[in-house]
Amino acid sequence: MPNVMGMMDGMPMWPFGPLMMLVIAVLVIVPFWLIFAKAGFSGWLSLLMVVPIANIVLLYVVAFSAWPSLRGKNTT
Repeated sequence: MPNVMGMMDGMPMWPFGPLMMLVIAVLVIVPFWLIFAKAGFSGWLSLLMVVPIANIVLLYVVAFSAWPSLRGKNTT
């Protein structure tokens, strides 16, 4: 039975928490960096994808704004 201090059967889990957060952050940031770069936005915006609420707002901004990479092209 786990307790509230992060222990499960006497084995501490705290060393793996930061590592798992880093791995998940990288798995989220890298694809969005490529997506934003292809759309013509700064890849640094992908860092906001790990920030709650900001990620949803950013997705709506990118979805409904004119993409800089498509400016000057005839898109129908």
